[in-house]
Amino acid sequence: MLTISQLAAYAGVTVRAVRHYHQIGLLPEPERDRSGYRTYEAAAVVRLIRIHTLADAGVPLARVQELLDAGPEKFADNVQEIDKDLRAEIRRLQGTRRRLARLSSGEHLALPQSVVDYLDRLRGLGVEERYIEMERDAWIMIAAQVPHLIDFVIAKKHEQLDDPDMVNLYSFFRGALDWPADDPRVVEVADIVERLMIRAVAAGEVGADGFDDQFVRLLDSTMVESSQGAERVLAILEERGWRGWTRIERVPADRLNTELPPS
Repeated sequence: MLTISQLAAYAGVTVRAVRHYHQIGLLPEPERDRSGYRTYEAAAVVRLIRIHTLADAGVPLARVQELLDAGPEKFADNVQEIDKDLRAEIRRLQGTRRRLARLSSGEHLALPQSVVDYLDRLRGLGVEERYIEMERDAWIMIAAQVPHLIDFVIAKKHEQLDDPDMVNLYSFFRGALDWPADDPRVVEVADIVERLMIRAVAAGEVGADGFDDQFVRLLDSTMVESSQGAERVLAILEERGWRGWTRIERVPADRLNTELPPS
């Protein structure tokens, strides 16, 4: 007759594990003897070893009981089924590890590789990190809204970076977030943006974008709130007959201002 400590030692497990197997019903708990102790026989050692072997092989404890009770054929079928489940779980965990490895770089948080590559290209143009972080956050929202369009949109953005005016525009984003509204460079930025807008309209690249109006306003507000200079650029463009940053629109003639808003 064995004590619980001896039973655990024979099976190569801890006393705590034995008590857990008692609690979940895998190992019957013997009655106490006249001295108040629980003692175990050889059958308990054999069953505990089988439980430990199955658990150590990766069999979920919830399925150990059915394997202990199964005949040879059923046992083999159950093992194959468990192996199939484990392989599916391994694939899921491997996918999680790959995503975690991508997230470790920071930029990959909620962003596809195409956007990360585009942001890296902006860095290569000397765009300051504060602006890139702002644009990154906008792309995170866009990718969540229209994931099926993101690669197409980014491809168009890469094409735009082949335009000298676009490169020139990004060259301003080196400290531009700190410009006051009356900085003369703000007008230069507005001139460049207007030329780009005119080309976009001529090329038929304006119109439906897959965003609802509220989302467009959210993206525009991100730009406007970034600096006084950005707000001033949009004001100048509206005075010239344009509206919007995310979605380009012509402002009706009766809404045009006769003078630029004061700085």
